[in-house]
Amino acid sequence: MGDPQNIDSNLGAISSENHFEKIMNYIELAEKEGGKILCGGKTVKLNGRCKKGWFIQPTIIEGLTNSTKTNQEEIFGPVVTLIPFDKEEDAVQIANESDYGLSATIWTENEEKANRVSNQVEAGVIWVNCWLVRDLRTPLVV
Repeated sequence: MGDPQNIDSNLGAISSENHFEKIMNYIELAEKEGGKILCGGKTVKLNGRCKKGWFIQPTIIEGLTNSTKTNQEEIFGPVVTLIPFDKEEDAVQIANESDYGLSATIWTENEEKANRVSNQVEAGVIWVNCWLVRDLRTPLVV
């Protein structure tokens, strides 16, 4: 995390103070909804050129049901929630219980399972064992 002009930085600042506050409010809400912050969840102050930047640690949260506001609204920040599941069908149901569906990722060592699940998840783009790897020349097929 740091200056976006530094080649070693892989996470920059939040785009505005308003959005920074929104993300921090979601992290606080997650705790009120029963979530446990496993890591992150804090602000970061940098020195130098980026000292006025709005930085938030990457945050991982567990213990929330899929129906919580934290899980049903788009945060657009360095926040991820973990929702455990027992069966493949449960994972598909959780993924499809969203008003959004722009993209999804599927992580598995089993290619057959990846194909089966990707055909059931309702999303515009589905990545398997990666994220945001794409050829921008590829047309979106709806």
